[in-house]
Amino acid sequence: MAGVSTKTVSRVVNAEPNVRVETTRAVQQAILELNYRPNLSARNLAGSRAYLIALLYDNPSDSYLVSLQEGALYACEQLGYSLILFPAKLDSSRMVEDVVAFVKERRLSGVVIAPPLSDLAPLLDALELTEVDYARISPRDTSRPGPVVTMDHRRASRELTDFLIAQGHRRIAFIKGPEAHGAASLRFEGFLDAHREHGLPVEQGLIVQGAFTFETGQECGRLLLARPDRPTAIFASNDDMAAGVLHTAHELGVRVPGELSVAGFDDSSLSRQVWPGLTTIRQPVRAMSEAAVRMLVTAVRNRHQASSDVSNVNVLPHELIVRNSTAQCD
Repeated sequence: MAGVSTKTVSRVVNAEPNVRVETTRAVQQAILELNYRPNLSARNLAGSRAYLIALLYDNPSDSYLVSLQEGALYACEQLGYSLILFPAKLDSSRMVEDVVAFVKERRLSGVVIAPPLSDLAPLLDALELTEVDYARISPRDTSRPGPVVTMDHRRASRELTDFLIAQGHRRIAFIKGPEAHGAASLRFEGFLDAHREHGLPVEQGLIVQGAFTFETGQECGRLLLARPDRPTAIFASNDDMAAGVLHTAHELGVRVPGELSVAGFDDSSLSRQVWPGLTTIRQPVRAMSEAAVRMLVTAVRNRHQASSDVSNVNVLPHELIVRNSTAQCD
């Protein structure tokens, strides 16, 4: 119907490069009119790998995971791939072995690795031995070959801290994320950068360790608000922990933002559901996951080209979102 060869149709269906725009449109129109759907089983049998991409993750934030999965699923659907989820536990002694066995059994086309797994060297080394392609989201170390999608976590955290300082806050507490999470460490460094640039001291008693969960936000909030010289602002390095701080502040009768400003990071759905709404950094999680899948598929198709072993880092923009949980410090 499109007036082209079977090979050309295959290239269009598989979103391969170097197909003329007019040809692509003709094939896509024929696909619509014929209601054509690729036979995934036949494609899998014809190739050495299935048209299947796995998403590896270990993150306690439900809202983060939903956005991550939505982006990956959308890209897979657009490119004719299927998505399979693999929740890998960072604290499991068999985690690397389990992931490798999973990859080999499924004949995967590639793997998208979310933080903190995206910085786990033993896992990455093991995957490279299987010769499966992988793309990483928000690793701290971007020097390894292969696609990387991230945002400037350090700069974003510095901008939010700058905003709090501009509001007159001088005693700003920080709730850190998990130590194994590379992006979490970058957010803490951004917090420190802003204090250095403004010539402000950082009080170690105002730095507490969280785990990216609502519960650790509550616990850290109690520690900080129990201090006789409590902070005027608390910057939690994700929205789940910031929501926990809000909950604790309400329990203790501390008015937000009248007596305490609270800020988070991610701009998850939770940041808009709590009261008051959270001032936060919008991390484009869904777009990052979608871009990681697209870059991964491109790497799979070009893996035999010389350029395929050159690191390809895509940095997506962030945005400071100001809501009612922060206010001018008297």
